[in-house]
Amino acid sequence: EIHIKEPIEKEVNPRLLPGELLLCEASTVYKYMQEDGSNRGTYGKLVCTNFKISFLDDDSASDDNEPQFKNKIVGENDITLQCVDQIYGVYDEKKKLLTGQLRKYPEKLIIYCKDLRVFNFCLRYTKEEEVKRIVSGIIHHSQTPKLLKRLFLFSYASAAPNNIDGRNQTVMFETLEDWRDELERTKGNVKYKAVSTNEGYRVSEKLPLYFVVPICISEESILKYEGRGIPIWCWSCHNGAALLKMSAFPKEQDDSTSQMQKAFLDGIYKTISKPPYELLKMDDLSSSLPSLQDIQTAYTRFKQLFLIDNSTDFWATDVKWFSLLESTNWLEIIRRVLKKAIEVAECLEIQHTNVLLIEESATDLCCVISSLVQVMMDSYSRTKSGFQSLIQKEWVIGGHSFLDRCNHLHKSEKEEAPVFLLLLNCVWQLVQQYPPAFEFTETYLTVLSDSLYVPIFSTFFFNSQHQRDTNTSGESLKTQSGPFKFLTVWDWSVQFDPKAQAFLNNPLYAEKPKPDKSQRKTARFKHQRQLSLPLTQAKPSTKRGFFREETDHLIKNILGKRIGKFINSSDEPPNSFREFYDSWHSKPVDYHGLLLPRIDGPEIKVWAQRYLRWIPEAQLHGGGTIATAAKILDLMEEVQSLQVKMDEEHSQAVSGDIHSVPMLRNSARLSSLFPFALLQRQSVKPALPTSTWKDLEDEDDLVKRDDEFVDLSGDML
Repeated sequence: EIHIKEPIEKEVNPRLLPGELLLCEASTVYKYMQEDGSNRGTYGKLVCTNFKISFLDDDSASDDNEPQFKNKIVGENDITLQCVDQIYGVYDEKKKLLTGQLRKYPEKLIIYCKDLRVFNFCLRYTKEEEVKRIVSGIIHHSQTPKLLKRLFLFSYASAAPNNIDGRNQTVMFETLEDWRDELERTKGNVKYKAVSTNEGYRVSEKLPLYFVVPICISEESILKYEGRGIPIWCWSCHNGAALLKMSAFPKEQDDSTSQMQKAFLDGIYKTISKPPYELLKMDDLSSSLPSLQDIQTAYTRFKQLFLIDNSTDFWATDVKWFSLLESTNWLEIIRRVLKKAIEVAECLEIQHTNVLLIEESATDLCCVISSLVQVMMDSYSRTKSGFQSLIQKEWVIGGHSFLDRCNHLHKSEKEEAPVFLLLLNCVWQLVQQYPPAFEFTETYLTVLSDSLYVPIFSTFFFNSQHQRDTNTSGESLKTQSGPFKFLTVWDWSVQFDPKAQAFLNNPLYAEKPKPDKSQRKTARFKHQRQLSLPLTQAKPSTKRGFFREETDHLIKNILGKRIGKFINSSDEPPNSFREFYDSWHSKPVDYHGLLLPRIDGPEIKVWAQRYLRWIPEAQLHGGGTIATAAKILDLMEEVQSLQVKMDEEHSQAVSGDIHSVPMLRNSARLSSLFPFALLQRQSVKPALPTSTWKDLEDEDDLVKRDDEFVDLSGDML
């Protein structure tokens, strides 16, 4: 029996943002804890606004229990309406998906979120009228189709004070000058030009106002087919080879139109294949990569593994974890996308060939591959401001349909596909394989993925620059009339205070050294040697190779067959690809040069911080990467203090600045999924891999033993 405690004495009211309105609420709602099968939990008030669903309890009234890594916009018990994935009701212990009008209201409400949180609410002790209001209100505002102007984005923009941070270093690519600067940075301005042909969107509403094309392309050609069939520049390599993308013509056309379009394309290809342009390689991504439907299906299966209701479900799925993971095909899709990016990098780097990525709209998989190639080949894209500028250029201004792909308006599930999330998963693989090469952390990528569902930023809530521009005119409550001033997600001060923002920066980032004039020639020679790789067969590294050189040939064959089956790579990569891949991995890594991800077998991993952060059983207290990071930071601070003492003795100024991450002291009890999972959540089973716990159930002393304190001041294993 659950003891019904008295209602909360002091009234707890939700903290409302500018433009946020309270729509409905229900008192005496019981929120279950997820940790175990018991009915432990807390009483409070469940409210729904035009921005979020929020649970308010005693703790909400005080600031004493604030988490160390706090989001100022979305609290621990807040769910933005765009973050709601599915809502289930429990009737007589049976779960039922809730949509539309309800005849009977449930006694329990389960909300599954797109950031993989799961909320369980008991409505058994709530007044019947309040249950009807809150359940129907939540379903209506989070699940039914809505108009674009009904998004909270517009309510917030019209009511919030306009104090946009002007210090943001992200290049927004909204002006012709931004594109010219990027051309100059990449040395692409000799063969390519920024054009303003689309001003007033007279070419196409899908294209940005300004973009870059080869110098030889005429304005007439751009206008002819609304920008289709025109190679649009993405980036130039140090050797002059360029990455281009093109929106393909529709396949279903009558013969005469098809012939005209073919003749037009042939003319374009001939023009950009002549000197001074490099040879051109075309890659139709719709035939060489999984379809958007395949990506959506795989991710839907994959996320089900992490939407865990309770401890029992976790341990039931843990027994067959690897087979369940493989059957989703999500990691295989990540591997295929990374492999494609390596193939493109090889063409640009080794073969000095221009690569033209072709896709129907050139705004989905083109964005993924072009972004990945730039992260791998351009160290600027591995800095925080560089990565943000890359997302602006390729995705936001490039015309990725965020509104449709994220299904923010709940208009059509057919258009939904986690394309941007696929990119972040791929970038995470690189971040965890080569941490010193990135100025940002995996925590940065995690909060960026969460920001997809926070409708106070315009960044991820439009399908194109045209759609955003045509919807910026409106009446502001502050200035009577005038265009809306939307926030950009790149101003992290809106969501996090400076202490929390420190978690987004990598303290171990290997900054690019500024070469002395005397060493400039040597440095340049070394840079070329590292990047220009021979095509001769190189001896694979025994450290990085999947099999050690001395491994017995028979065992190698047996294991190879099993692993080949696991990664589903029946199509063997071409020899040139393998030579390029093995040759690069046999050499020391230059963190400011070309980076190639390791893609063989188990090298492709699950992004644990994002997908496991709400599951207590998956946490290691006092373990994981956070323990290592804390120890290294302590050493760095010690070195810095010694440096200060030495400089004082020599009367010299301190050189360099270490970005220390706060709140990592005494980290032996921190969770491995810190800063999202803290200390308050415990598992009822020991978190041992696969089904090991079943073999140990008889040993009560192990199961019942409390976590031992891990002293990080000693040697680390």
